[in-house]
Amino acid sequence: MTSPRDFAEIIDSRARLREIRKAPSRFVAAKVIDHVDGMCRWLIAAAPFVILASTDAAGAVDVSPKGDPPGFVRVLDAHRLAIPDRPGNNRADTMESLLQDHRIGLIFLVPGRRETLRVSGRGGIVRDDALNKSLAHDGRAPDLAIVVGVARVFFPCAKCMMRSDLWEPARWPDTAHLTGLAETMKHHGRLADPLDEIDRIVRTDAEDRLY
Repeated sequence: MTSPRDFAEIIDSRARLREIRKAPSRFVAAKVIDHVDGMCRWLIAAAPFVILASTDAAGAVDVSPKGDPPGFVRVLDAHRLAIPDRPGNNRADTMESLLQDHRIGLIFLVPGRRETLRVSGRGGIVRDDALNKSLAHDGRAPDLAIVVGVARVFFPCAKCMMRSDLWEPARWPDTAHLTGLAETMKHHGRLADPLDEIDRIVRTDAEDRLY
């Protein structure tokens, strides 16, 4: 991954790391809890977007986004969350990982807010009619849900949001030069299919399989 020949120094011990990065203050250390409290519930209820991190048995890490109307992640109780699995591309990367390693991490984002919420614990794949119906959108219930057993919860430092100006449209980069999904798929997959056909499939899937 890294070689001492490539960089002036490779940090390979906690002692050396802490020579450079001092220990967190008692205020920071005290903010980690093991359950979902009222402040966490508030942010989860307002969040339309969450990022899930998981790892398979071989150690390959996956990070997957999930988005829906605010509050789509259900707080079942102080120690469990439920995330509906909506129609996608059927890769099911997070669930494939959870079948091998139950560890999971989440970051909740609320547009316009600097605060995010970080949750980690153990996840499982659930098929339960009552739960699925409670997670329905426009009358369409998911087939499956990911239930997370909460182990660690905290509000991380908000400086990344301040530095990135993530919610400031005037500071957003120009994206006119970036390729669309269809062209990216054709290039990455070296697909022989015509670009307009791939684009049609992408657009139809987005229109007909959102829920």
